[in-house]
Amino acid sequence: MGTLTGKVAFVTGGGRGLGRACALELAGRGAHVGLGARSAEEVEAVAREVAVLGVKSLGVTVDVTSEESVRAAVARVEKELGPIDVLLCNAGIAPSAPFEKTDSELWRRTFAVNVDGTYFAMRAVLPGMTKRGFGRVINMASVAGKVGFPYVSAYCASKHAVIGLTRTVALEVAKKGVTVNAVCPGYVDTKMTRDAVERIQSKTGLSQKEARGHLEQASPQGRMVGEDEVARLVAFLAEPGQLGINGQAINLDGGGVTA
Repeated sequence: MGTLTGKVAFVTGGGRGLGRACALELAGRGAHVGLGARSAEEVEAVAREVAVLGVKSLGVTVDVTSEESVRAAVARVEKELGPIDVLLCNAGIAPSAPFEKTDSELWRRTFAVNVDGTYFAMRAVLPGMTKRGFGRVINMASVAGKVGFPYVSAYCASKHAVIGLTRTVALEVAKKGVTVNAVCPGYVDTKMTRDAVERIQSKTGLSQKEARGHLEQASPQGRMVGEDEVARLVAFLAEPGQLGINGQAINLDGGGVTA
């Protein structure tokens, strides 16, 4: 549709799932896309898919838990594609354990990827955005950042933190042409969710269909959200015309969480 023609986007966690879907949607609207992920093979494969759409692309390996690694990835993207206009902080993990079995290693790892990774990327990109007077930052949160779910205390806490960070920074950059928003999906039909289905199966003895149905019933629509739905919302928030949407944490779960 061309609404992002000439803009440069950087997507963390861009090697699969939501990151891949969002990268392709952004590219389909004309953006050049840099993709960061731990797996060089995965991120380079997505970069090739992006390039087919007629825009420039670049896959870089990055460890979002390392500020040095994130800054190096951002520098490479900006050197090869240009200044970053759109940042999608998508890299994330969702380990599952009862709170009493949530040890400090699981807790710290979850926060390192989900919160520190978002913080490092924003810190690396925002100064350039504010200096140029334009930028769109979109953080991938979750409805788990607004309500609690059993057996994912570290994940829920980390996504609450991402939403709090989003709202705070949005206020600081509100007069600088930059917006900062969070997207809060419910269960999305991705590998991460399929892994959750397998965990439910192993612990409950339910069939795959029964375990999947358990997650689908979290939505009043009785279904999981599609990757394409999330990607379209991300691309909408990235558009230059969406200046008035700032500091929001937008639910995308069929109405299961309405706060």
